[in-house]
Amino acid sequence: MTTLRARLCAALLAAGRPVPAKDLLRLLEVSPEGLERSLKDLQQTLEAASLGVEIEAVAGGYQLVVSPAIAPQLASLLAPPPLPNLSAAALETLALVAYHQPVTRGELEAARGANCGSTVETLLERELIKVVGRREVIGRPELLATTERFLIEFGLRSLDDLPAVADQPDAFLRG
Repeated sequence: MTTLRARLCAALLAAGRPVPAKDLLRLLEVSPEGLERSLKDLQQTLEAASLGVEIEAVAGGYQLVVSPAIAPQLASLLAPPPLPNLSAAALETLALVAYHQPVTRGELEAARGANCGSTVETLLERELIKVVGRREVIGRPELLATTERFLIEFGLRSLDDLPAVADQPDAFLRG
């Protein structure tokens, strides 16, 4: 019979991506408090055994990652293909989507004062943004929002971790 800690560790390892707490609760058949205790227990066990891995809360879930102290020694093995650098226009557009989602392409273009077609396509191809619906207005433009990959690439647990921005230009969202 396997322990709860072993099942949790195996689930995080097998997933290879952040696993939402609700999925862990269902899989492990524990209460939210039981899950928190199990996560802490597993983290303490990993630290005590000096295994070079730890649990990280990211993108609304939990995943096993290489400990930061070990990561430099494994850089060549761990380095995922780098996300090609985003242009200034792409970063600006991505920031607008992140802070004002869901948002339409027209709203992005109004905020930037420039055509965003190719930039939006690039962000969609890189799976940093996605279409989440359509605005209920004439033409029914697509609504864009960030993805889980966006959170992972930028090391955010959730959108609440975005840094505060003073004087955000949100006038384009009014009306």
